[in-house]
Amino acid sequence: MSATAVKSGSAKSEGGRPGRSRLGWNLLGLFVSAVVGFPVYWMLNTAFKPAKDAIDPDPSLFPTGLTLSNFDRALGIADFWGPVGRSLVVSVAVVVIGIVIGLLAALAISRFAFRGRKVVIVGILAVQMVPLVAMIIPVFLLLNDLGQYDRLTGLIITYLTFILPFTVWTLRGFIVNIPKELEEAAMVDGCSRTGAFMRVVFPLLAPGLVATSVYGFIQAWNEYLYALMLLSQQNQTATVWLGNFTTKHGTEYAPMMAGATMMAVPIVVLFLLVQRKMAAGLTAGAVKG
Repeated sequence: MSATAVKSGSAKSEGGRPGRSRLGWNLLGLFVSAVVGFPVYWMLNTAFKPAKDAIDPDPSLFPTGLTLSNFDRALGIADFWGPVGRSLVVSVAVVVIGIVIGLLAALAISRFAFRGRKVVIVGILAVQMVPLVAMIIPVFLLLNDLGQYDRLTGLIITYLTFILPFTVWTLRGFIVNIPKELEEAAMVDGCSRTGAFMRVVFPLLAPGLVATSVYGFIQAWNEYLYALMLLSQQNQTATVWLGNFTTKHGTEYAPMMAGATMMAVPIVVLFLLVQRKMAAGLTAGAVKG
């Protein structure tokens, strides 16, 4: 065998390794996607199958029959739109207030030097390490003293206490990665500091703002423990509303999964609305030439 043929075979062998490696990573990605997506599939499968099949000790992987009766049962077992509306109010308020305060705080931490700056950064990290369960009693007593127990405003304030630190820390990371020279160049061209921020930095922050907003919305929408402890049944949110399917006679799994499916709709709609904006925001602050 000639040296040229040996080199050719060696090149083919080396060239084939990336293909096999890529195939392995693709298979691993498919496996992880299947594991992560299976609970969602099972929720939808249970929501649309007859109620008697949902408690079958030998369940079928694929539905044998589809029905909408579980959704009728879910809507009829208790008020649905009231809790959903309250959850939307709380989630949107938390996102809006959290983004405004978090952006200002992140901008101050990342762009200005002041006494106690490192202490603030360490404090933000320390707050995120405290288990939420450990703060239930202090939060309850504080809201009760302030007259905010069993009020949506009290729940919003509570959610902000553990969503704001993450918001500030995440937005700080985005702001730090934006060169100061862009602001300085805009200020040289005649912009004020505020104008430079709004025209240069703010568009570049679009991906971070959207990602942080989505995180805050999901956290506020899915939170259960504080909503259960701080609100009465008349003011319950959507996650607490799902507890109506567990009674002394047992748990109605099929209607519960139907209710969970309806609760997931706002999250899905939110992702459909922002997915293009997240991609567009990556180049929103680009300058020509």
